[in-house]
Amino acid sequence: MQYSRRKGNQVMAELASNPLQAALGHTFHEPQLLVKALTHSSLAYEHTFECRQAEGANPLREEDNEQLEFLGDAVLGLVVAEILFRRFPDLHEGEWTRLRASLVSRRHLAQVASALDLGSHLRLGRGEERGGGRKKSTLLANCVEAIIAALYLDGGLAPVEGFVKEHVVAPYVNDLRQALDRGVSLGDHKTALQELLQAQKTGPPDYVLRAESGPDHRKRFLVEVRVTEGIGRARALARGVGTTKKRAEQEAARRAFEKLRKQGSPRLAETLVEGNGS
Repeated sequence: MQYSRRKGNQVMAELASNPLQAALGHTFHEPQLLVKALTHSSLAYEHTFECRQAEGANPLREEDNEQLEFLGDAVLGLVVAEILFRRFPDLHEGEWTRLRASLVSRRHLAQVASALDLGSHLRLGRGEERGGGRKKSTLLANCVEAIIAALYLDGGLAPVEGFVKEHVVAPYVNDLRQALDRGVSLGDHKTALQELLQAQKTGPPDYVLRAESGPDHRKRFLVEVRVTEGIGRARALARGVGTTKKRAEQEAARRAFEKLRKQGSPRLAETLVEGNGS
């Protein structure tokens, strides 16, 4: 196991001088947890293959951060919920839920990762490296969750709370609260639109796939959100485009919500755009 031991020692030596620990506000008692949190599955498989080639054996596959993501997601949700509960006691459950959804979303966590320059610390396989993995929002968001799990396993909730308060919540939560007070849709735009339509005693929104384009690995979906005004009568509110149907639906809902909010929607029927049915 000389090859795998040499690689492991090299990683630990690099980690000892890594500025990321200072940025996280925690010195790991078990630094291998941070190494695991930074390791993408592409490198884990690649490293296992190299070990097998060098040693002529079947070594155990190097661990990656996928399992840590699962734990980190749960811990993050708990910590953010408590922070919001204590910071904004005047809000109700639905408002807390929207704020939390925004703060734990993939988009937001990728933003946090970028602020920490986390991409430069990722341990990627050569293929993922060539594919621009250090800038991929999904990989960055997953890594943030994995790091939160590593902090929790190494030091309990205290280092997690410190990290989440400083990097996930504090720089953004005041702006989110102000947006919430202005009625801006946060997090789940489909839910926000449905609640708005219900308050206006209008039928529920309906999402219709209008078109899809592109190769299988780069699909683009065009979705239209409509509302039923009567038997056989439906009007289009807005359209949205996304790389998945769900994202396209969320974008359509966001556009519809913002349009209705700006117009005040005194009478919904006067604000809607007639659909052409095609």
